[in-house]
Amino acid sequence: MSGLLRRHRDFRLLWCGETAGKFGAAVTGVAMPLVAVATLHASTFAVGLLSACGWLPWLLIGLPVGVWVDRVRRRPLMLAAAAVSLLLFAAVPVLARAGGLNLGLLIAVALLTGAAAVVFQTAYSAYLPTLLAPADRAEGNAKLHGSASAAQIVGQGAAGLLAQLAGAVNGLFANAATFLVALLCLLGIRHREPRPATRDGAPRALRREVAEGLRLVAGDVWFRTMTLFGAASNLALMGYQSLAAVFLVREVGLPAGAVGGLLALASTGGIAGAFAVRRTAGRLGTARAVLFFELGVPCLALLIPLTTSGAGALLYVAGSFGVSAGVVAGNILKVSFQQDYCPPPLLGRLVASSAFLNYGTLPLGALLGGALGAALGVRTAMWIMTAGVPLAALILLFSPVRTVRELPARRAEPGPGAERDQAVGDPV
Repeated sequence: MSGLLRRHRDFRLLWCGETAGKFGAAVTGVAMPLVAVATLHASTFAVGLLSACGWLPWLLIGLPVGVWVDRVRRRPLMLAAAAVSLLLFAAVPVLARAGGLNLGLLIAVALLTGAAAVVFQTAYSAYLPTLLAPADRAEGNAKLHGSASAAQIVGQGAAGLLAQLAGAVNGLFANAATFLVALLCLLGIRHREPRPATRDGAPRALRREVAEGLRLVAGDVWFRTMTLFGAASNLALMGYQSLAAVFLVREVGLPAGAVGGLLALASTGGIAGAFAVRRTAGRLGTARAVLFFELGVPCLALLIPLTTSGAGALLYVAGSFGVSAGVVAGNILKVSFQQDYCPPPLLGRLVASSAFLNYGTLPLGALLGGALGAALGVRTAMWIMTAGVPLAALILLFSPVRTVRELPARRAEPGPGAERDQAVGDPV
């Protein structure tokens, strides 16, 4: 066991709970579309709609949740969100056994668990910096993202195996169990946050604080660049990922059980990215590493639409490996940058405001992928959406990220020329 996990009990518990949650999310990511395709015989557009509903709450409630997270202790919010997700995911196979499961109920579960995920993820992103010293955050983020990638691999493989042996619906029992593990781990954490300063809870104050978060993102060149890139990248990512199950089952001709195994194999790129990111950033600099992982590596996505049956399925593995490696490494760099650069009292609003734009394009991408798949064919839609993955990184290429070696470590104080000062880092 490595240094931070060995010496920091509370981080170890958070790491265990988060890894269990990511395993469950990976099972759900495979099981929910397979339930729609194989059990409910949903159309291509309906599968895209189901994926969109899991992310739609970021658009609906993301901004006020960010303000809420800055006003209260974060750990109780995480506990409540995990409990809600546990109950909802356990309800799906129960309803299926009772003969009451339909597409409408599945979409409702996706919406409600998506809302719980908004609360959990926003609170978690603001909670982690209170648990770790600044010197430990880079290592902590790398470990969390690396274990999340490993959990995704195992979860996707388990989802495929469960779909084959017990049916896709029963795979959601596994997800419910992971939220139970997350609850127990969170309950075991001894660290207690100080109570935030009392703030005016009036609607006018809420609107003012939401506006503060949006101004923070819009007014800072670094936050603005990262957020615009994230929004464009997620649109393309969700566009092709929402079609993955339909593409592999109906276009490539793989059995449902093999889909989870293929997705798990492809996700090993996330582990590779998590292991490589710190060494790469040390050699190239954090800004250059962002360009390498977000623009260079994801060009492999163009192999995905070439996938065929048999050995041709390895093209999907290679393409998704590159995307997964780039996304995980880029996220580690981005999260570490945000935690160092953003003032702690504003971190919840920053996370929610950037997530509102970043994650807000995920349901749009899922709907776009489903609409293109229905109108042009699934393979053509995959070409369009996978091409968007590396193209989105052109936003980074034509930004201050290209002009510096290292991302800035501390945000400049607002004032005359502040945005110009924020754009200055180590020269190329």
